[in-house]
Amino acid sequence: MRNEALIVIDMQNDFCDGGALAVPGANAIVPLVNRLIERFDHVVMSQDWHPAGHASFASSWRDATPFSTASFAYGPQTLWPAHCVQGTTGAAFHSHVNATKAELIVRKGFHSGIDSYSAFRENDRLTLTGLEGYLKARGFTRLVLCGLALDYCVAWSALDARQAGFDVAVAVEATAAIDLDGSRERMLAEMTQAGIALSA
Repeated sequence: MRNEALIVIDMQNDFCDGGALAVPGANAIVPLVNRLIERFDHVVMSQDWHPAGHASFASSWRDATPFSTASFAYGPQTLWPAHCVQGTTGAAFHSHVNATKAELIVRKGFHSGIDSYSAFRENDRLTLTGLEGYLKARGFTRLVLCGLALDYCVAWSALDARQAGFDVAVAVEATAAIDLDGSRERMLAEMTQAGIALSA
């Protein structure tokens, strides 16, 4: 459909099996993501792209442990293992994901002091990536999202897309979740409440 685009979120090595921030079940969804890519005429991909020593890395804080929380100017921020560092193998797309069909690759998280889950805006909620303007300029009105991780970057992207006025669906079977302290069910409920269609 001419007005429909697939948004593939962060299908990168560091989020897949053996990666620095591996999402359980990530490798298993690769064939499902590829099937969606084949089906859609228009594909956009996002790519986590952190500078070394990014503020959201636990290693950037004295005595901090991964998955703990720190206070940033924009609010509480989960501290992660160092991941998706610019130019590294971990930041590259999984080799079996068909990335060649992407019409646009949106890089996010490259501001050293701001983390970025959403492909539309960074975690300060003020810094935009430009994706909304690109999609609207091309006339897309319906977006389908898949990728990693369901309860963070996929959900935040879907919620921002919905807020921007797009008709949004998440292909849940083509996602995997970190599920930190019940985050999977919490974000599924939040997306449902926002009017986002969830396919099983």
